[in-house]
Amino acid sequence: MIATYSGDTMGTSWSLQAVAARLSVVRGVQAALDRIVAQMSQWERESDLSRFNRAAPGAWHAIPNEFADVVDAALMIRRASDGAFDPCLGALTERWGFGARGSVDRVPQHADNGGDNRQIDFDPQNRRIRRSVDAFLDLSGIAKGYGVDLAAEWLLANGVRHFLLEVGGELRAEGIRPDGQPWWVDTEVPPSSSLAPWRMALHDSSAATSGNYRRGFTVDGRRYSHSFDPRTGQPIVNGVSSVTVLHRSCMIADGWATALTVLGPQAAISLADAQKLAVCVIVGDREYISRPWRDMLG
Repeated sequence: MIATYSGDTMGTSWSLQAVAARLSVVRGVQAALDRIVAQMSQWERESDLSRFNRAAPGAWHAIPNEFADVVDAALMIRRASDGAFDPCLGALTERWGFGARGSVDRVPQHADNGGDNRQIDFDPQNRRIRRSVDAFLDLSGIAKGYGVDLAAEWLLANGVRHFLLEVGGELRAEGIRPDGQPWWVDTEVPPSSSLAPWRMALHDSSAATSGNYRRGFTVDGRRYSHSFDPRTGQPIVNGVSSVTVLHRSCMIADGWATALTVLGPQAAISLADAQKLAVCVIVGDREYISRPWRDMLG
């Protein structure tokens, strides 16, 4: 028997389909997701991230283990993507109206410096970080995936072995359904595209999608995306409307989906192949898929 539960978190919703799970699992899942908000929310003034962003640059700050895990992964993806992913864009996203201060109705005039003074140093042994003068953390491109992983690991540790967990479109599936089937899910397709979704069998794996159509604003007939190229400080204009990544870790899938959206279709697939990532990039009504994605099709 499959039980279904749901709740709210991170400005979106979560849902759980689980085999032989009691109602008490709701509290555990919600507590795990609440921990992410308390530590890494850009919108909560007293979160660990917000307090770090308000602190003076140059000083070391101890952070919780979960926070440290996400910073470590974010910096790894930044290095591997040659800066296409950058967790230091907090000031930029605020300036463009995608942060805690709310939306804007005009294009910001203040130019971004392309990252010259945006640097986060991480000391993994002591679980501490420090920032340069222009570095303000924004982990929205990876923290939600980590929240999925944290809640999933709590479920596994508490005897729930077979489930499909979703948080704002990010998915992780463990085990199988009662009928022996895997957890079948359809990939997310931009509403403007006529492409059919892929139907994927998730088993002990995760799927994350970065949708360039989800958030943005329009000024003088031009739409500005919430996805930024950290190297230019500007919204992307490469035509990519969505990127879906499959990976064992939802955090890694989430972070890479964000990075590959910035790179554009050809560069994204080339890097996905080099990183052995299963990736589908959608540009209009055209799909680009990596070799690992193609291999999964048999």
